[in-house]
Amino acid sequence: QVQLMESGGGLVQAGGSLRLSCAASGSIFRLNTMGWYRQAPGKQRDLVALINSGGSTNYADSVKGRFTISRDNAKNTVYLQMNSLKPEDTAVYYCTYIVAITNYNYWGQGTQVTVSS
Repeated sequence: QVQLMESGGGLVQAGGSLRLSCAASGSIFRLNTMGWYRQAPGKQRDLVALINSGGSTNYADSVKGRFTISRDNAKNTVYLQMNSLKPEDTAVYYCTYIVAITNYNYWGQGTQVTVSS
């Protein structure tokens, strides 16, 4: 089992910045992918950004150039730096940990990000 602890959500004005963190603990596999999805009210959960244990990244088109994902493998922690935030970025952000080969997803409890106009 893998447990994920998220932090860093909150309320910010449009154009502002927030940094999300997610620490993984438990049965950590060396090869994995960590990242973030988000879900706005009444919408499906969508990819925001992923980063694998080798450092390769994948971003949703809507956040490219504004969000940066990074990780500290020694701390089993992934970060999401969100700049130039827009009201449409408002959502619950979920951390995910994906086990290599099996592609099994673990999920955090979610953290609310609200961007006011």
